[in-house]
Amino acid sequence: MRGIRGATTAETNESSAILTAAEEVLRDMAEKNNIKAEDVVHIWFTVTTDLTAAFPAKATRSLEGWSYVPVMCATEIPVPNSLPRCIRVMMTVNDDRPQEDICHVYHKDAVQLRPDLIN
Repeated sequence: MRGIRGATTAETNESSAILTAAEEVLRDMAEKNNIKAEDVVHIWFTVTTDLTAAFPAKATRSLEGWSYVPVMCATEIPVPNSLPRCIRVMMTVNDDRPQEDICHVYHKDAVQLRPDLIN
């Protein structure tokens, strides 16, 4: 079992912006790691406290075949000067590859969170 990290930022606190950003990072995480819905154990999404217009987990339902993947949302702790409008993702998958072979995905302003993991 492996964890795949992802993060992105939403342009605005609007439902469409949150769902679009979440869907883009999910698709990229799945594609870069060759993950299918049946490989996914569950997905945790967190958002910064300035994103309140939509649950990013809803974006999972826009991926064909992902309707039964268990998803959950939570808010990040409000650390001063943290990255605004940030959506973080932790996808747990059944996978036996070594950790160093997992591709973690960071989009938009979130690339600054883990520049050491950007491919």
